[in-house]
Amino acid sequence: MNISLSGRIGLLFAACTAVVSLLAGVLFNRASEAHFLELDQQLLGSRLQALRTVLGGVNDRASLAAHLPALQSELAHESDLGLRILGPDGQLWFDDRPTLLGSPAPPGLTRLQGISGDFRVLRTPLAGGQGPQLELLLDITHHQHFLQRMQRLIWLTVGLSALATALLGAWAARRALAPLRRMGEVAASVSATSLTTRLPDHALPAELAEVAHTFNAMLGRLDDAFQRLTAFSADIAHELRTPLTNLLTHTQVTLARPRPLEDYREALHGNLEELQRLAQLVNDMLLLAKAEHGLLMPGHEALDLAQEVDALLEYYRLLADESGITLAQHGHANVYADRGMLRRALSNVLENALRFTPAGGQVTVNLQQTAEEVRAEVHNTGPGIAPARLARLFDRFYREAPARPDEHGAQHAGLGLAITRSIVRAHGGGIHAESGQGWVRLVIRLPAHS
Repeated sequence: MNISLSGRIGLLFAACTAVVSLLAGVLFNRASEAHFLELDQQLLGSRLQALRTVLGGVNDRASLAAHLPALQSELAHESDLGLRILGPDGQLWFDDRPTLLGSPAPPGLTRLQGISGDFRVLRTPLAGGQGPQLELLLDITHHQHFLQRMQRLIWLTVGLSALATALLGAWAARRALAPLRRMGEVAASVSATSLTTRLPDHALPAELAEVAHTFNAMLGRLDDAFQRLTAFSADIAHELRTPLTNLLTHTQVTLARPRPLEDYREALHGNLEELQRLAQLVNDMLLLAKAEHGLLMPGHEALDLAQEVDALLEYYRLLADESGITLAQHGHANVYADRGMLRRALSNVLENALRFTPAGGQVTVNLQQTAEEVRAEVHNTGPGIAPARLARLFDRFYREAPARPDEHGAQHAGLGLAITRSIVRAHGGGIHAESGQGWVRLVIRLPAHS
């Protein structure tokens, strides 16, 4: 059976109240019994002293006869007290209430069930030794009736308090959980078109306020991811539309009329370049998608980072010389990384630096190593970048205006630095950009150990 949370809290309150009430009732009942027993002992003790005084010198049935008038007078003042006198051999000498108990009681203080009720019985020698025995019978029926009524009252109190607590607990829990129900209503209204909705976190209990903050933070992350996914989809459509439109237009123009074989060959070469660009774009997007889902698993081998950078600088040296750009590398570092991925990341950064370095500028790679991490800083001269745009350098399809026009007319999708960031993160590192007046620096940090 599916019980609501408020119902469960109400039942829990009822169970706790019932247990506490029951324990309190049992303790009170036992304390009452102990109190009545103490009173009975005191009463029987005082009556015993008085009877021993009246019966002083009695040692046989004949001597008892002389004390009977005084004994009857003493017993007449005690309506709830009975007396039996037994001889040393257990024979009954005297019984002022023969209908109370049938057989003699055991020695000491006991409680016996009589014909007309309950009795507290004290059996003790009259004067010590093996002489006559006295049995004082105290009627405690009214005590027992009081204790029975008390027990019934305890059970009634336990039942009523449990019922009242269950109802009040359910009502209080429902009132206390009202903000949670409102949170559920708001959460149910959240959809892909209303990710900006937030749970109200004012005037909430501390526990629910923490839940609301956590849920709002989750909605914020979902909204941010959804916005980035929407923008990414729009950027993909835009990036794919241009080459596809070029292919379609070029093919239509080529097929519009008969042409020489050489024209068809040139058209196919042009289409091949567009198709290669499309293939590279799709491969880059697949790599980014794998990195975002944690599926980019780099290998780890010991690499001399200085050698890897030197090889890349040698590759780009011809392009740099054409623009009068100076390439330099300083420092040494060793790192555990995937060689292919690391080269691609560094190549993207260097290519980006060359594009944004004006003619006659300089690109410098500084390597540093500590016990914890390896730093590769790619510094290039050129126009600085506004702080608001620095963080966007690593967004997909984000493009800054280059310092020099591309002499070969190459188009860049704006995925290079995004891929670099994914590769660096897959290695457990990080990358960020810094800029000042006349310079830009990209800093790659990688763990020093595998």
